[in-house]
Amino acid sequence: MTSMQFEPTVQVEQFEPTVQVEPADRAFGALTYEAPFLIEKLLKEHVVETPEEGEALFSEVKRFIVMAQMDRSATTWPMYSLRVDEVWHQFILFTLEYTRFSKRFFGRYIHHSPGNAPESKSKASADVPSFDVFRHRYEELFGGPVPDVWYDAKSVTAQRRVLNDRAGALTLRTCDGMVDLLNAAGEVLFSVNEVARDALGFVALRGAFYVRDLPGELSDEEKVDLIATLVENKVLRVGA
Repeated sequence: MTSMQFEPTVQVEQFEPTVQVEPADRAFGALTYEAPFLIEKLLKEHVVETPEEGEALFSEVKRFIVMAQMDRSATTWPMYSLRVDEVWHQFILFTLEYTRFSKRFFGRYIHHSPGNAPESKSKASADVPSFDVFRHRYEELFGGPVPDVWYDAKSVTAQRRVLNDRAGALTLRTCDGMVDLLNAAGEVLFSVNEVARDALGFVALRGAFYVRDLPGELSDEEKVDLIATLVENKVLRVGA
């Protein structure tokens, strides 16, 4: 009988090559992340007026986080916009989704310090990058100009709702035809011609109001200019 020769059967498994994702590439992937649940909340809480406004602000939250994480060994970027900061804070309130976002794109939980938090002595004494420095780095990293949403004062209109987190703690003082707005410690936050006294007194007492509702003899343009200046100096913050 002729013996038959059998070749051993070998199962060859096919493996996909392992792709190493660079940390920078993974971080930039965060820019494509969508959060419809957040946009819905921003509208419900009157943080923004339209879904488009919410998307624009959230886009800048993601860009700021990417920039901060890529540069954290060399530069600590402060938050330059209270509006962008508010949207970041609202995102964090979705604890599970924010934690997954952080770990997926940055490998760890990304902590957040409010943009209007009191500064520590060590932080205050450190060199804080100016907005011009931030703008240059932003344009270098993302290949385009800083959008207007970073300039909170530019979003002020006569129909805009603004918020005063220190309502009732602010007082007025009149001196030499000027009216000073003082904080609880008696420090001058802002000074304006006495023609705007009624409007400034209104601002000091109210936690939320529409720009158009300011009393006195100011035109709509003057009301907008007054509130925009207070927003720029972080006395007020913009709502919807």
